[in-house]
Amino acid sequence: MARPRHDPQRRRALRTLTASVLATLVLPACAEDDTCSRWPEWEAFAGRHIEADGRVVDFFNEDLRSTSESQSYALFFALVDNDQPLFERILAWTRRHLSRGRPDLHLPAWLWGRAEDGSWRILDENTASDGELWIAYALIEAGRLWRRPGFVDAGRQILALIRRLAVVDLPGFGLMLLPGVQGFVLPDRWVLNPSYLPLFVFRRFAAVDPGGPWRQLADNSVALIAGSAPAGFAPDWVAWNGQSFVTEPTKGATGSYDAIRVYLWAGMTSPRDPLHKRLLAAIPGPARLIAAQGAFAEKIDTRQGVASGPAPAGFAAALVPYLVASGEPALARRQAALIPTGPAADALHYYDRCLVLAGKGWMDRRYRFSEDGRLQPAWSPKCSENR
Repeated sequence: MARPRHDPQRRRALRTLTASVLATLVLPACAEDDTCSRWPEWEAFAGRHIEADGRVVDFFNEDLRSTSESQSYALFFALVDNDQPLFERILAWTRRHLSRGRPDLHLPAWLWGRAEDGSWRILDENTASDGELWIAYALIEAGRLWRRPGFVDAGRQILALIRRLAVVDLPGFGLMLLPGVQGFVLPDRWVLNPSYLPLFVFRRFAAVDPGGPWRQLADNSVALIAGSAPAGFAPDWVAWNGQSFVTEPTKGATGSYDAIRVYLWAGMTSPRDPLHKRLLAAIPGPARLIAAQGAFAEKIDTRQGVASGPAPAGFAAALVPYLVASGEPALARRQAALIPTGPAADALHYYDRCLVLAGKGWMDRRYRFSEDGRLQPAWSPKCSENR
């Protein structure tokens, strides 16, 4: 009997169908042994990195730093875990120390820690837009899910500051979010970070602030990722020179610790988003690399597509949603098997732990994002009552 001919179109259709089915699985119902149960990865993170007053500490650096990124991720995970008291402590510390007590006037400084003179203070007053986006998103969704309108108002305040201070109109391209308010607009280029642009976050902001730039930023974020990934891999940093996206000369073409989040955000984006297919089509590199070599890498030369170094532990978790969305369930299972557990998980640094919380939390169906960017946590009112 003759073997059936290979049909690439049929194969792509099956992969798309598989991705859609896997990515839109119904969240588990509240059950004593499921979504009402403890979240061990989050409990381990909170026990290690979150102090009693809500400060999130990165012990990897000698200054024992806290960043707007670390505070923002902790806010998001506390919301996914339905822990309002912890959310409020993290938020209070962030406002008091990073926003200098006036979050209505100041975007949070990106870096706080122990200075050389031994004092604890803001170490760099510049901002980081990824932290601001996630803080605003966590506030808006906490306000909706917990019925706390004050949180929504606070999120809108941050959006207003971002609009005024960090959104620019790039000549020849359009609206784009700068990575921070200082140092990214140079005489011959604009320095940008693709991992600061989660599509589903912009979708949510467009719904709550329809007069803002968020719909255009959603469109342009995908265009930026497509334009900066000539070999299918996202770089950590990229520059716009007024005509095209080019390698940022001071940072190079490497894709590594920042870029891994591009794949994570793409994988978690709803398959019903009209830009989802285009986004995934722009970054096929990791799936190809893992299929060919059995593993990802720490660093990618994004212009040549050349990989080097073993991937850090957290990268495996970050790639699971991306591989599922790309129609590669077998590769996703192989990456899931690499996620550290037990003592190995306890030894992870702050950033790897964040990637595990995000990727494995999604894999375990603790949350999803809807087509319009709403957070869909697995917890229900019954779970809340049983906490």
